[in-house]
Amino acid sequence: MAKVAIEDLSGTATPVTSNPYDGLIQATSNNPQKLQERYSLHRQTRNEQQKAKILSDEFTGWVLDDCLVQLDGPQKNCEYVDPRNCLVFWGRPPQKVKNMVKVIQQKLKDAAPDIWLMPVDNLHITAMEVTHSKTAEEIDQLVKTLEPAHKMIADYPSEHHARLIKPMVSYDSAALALSFVPAAGESPGRHRKAEDDSYTYHHLRRDLYDLISKAGVEVGSRYVVPSAHLTIARFNTPNPFGGDPLDGNVSLDIKKRKHWIREIELINKWLEAEYWPDPRADHGAGIMPGGEFVVGAEKGLDFRKGTLWYGGGETIYLGKGYHDK
Repeated sequence: MAKVAIEDLSGTATPVTSNPYDGLIQATSNNPQKLQERYSLHRQTRNEQQKAKILSDEFTGWVLDDCLVQLDGPQKNCEYVDPRNCLVFWGRPPQKVKNMVKVIQQKLKDAAPDIWLMPVDNLHITAMEVTHSKTAEEIDQLVKTLEPAHKMIADYPSEHHARLIKPMVSYDSAALALSFVPAAGESPGRHRKAEDDSYTYHHLRRDLYDLISKAGVEVGSRYVVPSAHLTIARFNTPNPFGGDPLDGNVSLDIKKRKHWIREIELINKWLEAEYWPDPRADHGAGIMPGGEFVVGAEKGLDFRKGTLWYGGGETIYLGKGYHDK
């Protein structure tokens, strides 16, 4: 999330390894339940930390995304061109997740009419950020280097099915995201076994890092914290709560901020009640549609370049979804 420090809040120290994703796998003894616990602790701790900051007397306003301010909203600059070119492998959420996000975004919009919402068709989970904030020429050179391998990498989830569950809204003073944690055998449904979850989203990211590195490109991700999230909203005005969007004094009203946090917490209670695995249910019952996200389930990874910070850019190759076989 833009301009807010992102640190690993998942608990005990993680070993430093040549592949940065190996460290957490080693620290959790390659146990999907322990891995899930680290992801859960990270997002819970971060939400608590950010809640305290937003409700603090020291709060001075939302952290606006300067580029987004110029690209969209009441201060839009039609001549502005985003200079930050990136290269990524995105996971695209299935339609059932997108439908759930629409409902969440409407709830957020009801509480903050002028918040910026990520267009649903632009939603993505960054399975691997190859690099960011480069020139178009620098990106094109990396694309050439990856050309022999990019199809194999984008198709990789068609044979390696990493399942994410337990959706929750994660937030800070700059943005909001729908976050998930790796599954650990909960409610696998009728077409999957609990042991299939031994290969997690973190394992997928580890493998993608290896494949890109072996193709001759040094991965330049901004962070490697245990997080699996889709950005769903950002702040691009000082006042998202209605009235004059440029009146930052409105957001300094503690009542407004308390109401905002309360709405997010209500959304999270609803998500947990409706979309999390029911421990009392038969394992074959599965999870409410939208409550799980198998990366690559409808589409493979989207190998994409350009100014894609807000879901834009250009697809170089869209990998095959595993149901296409």
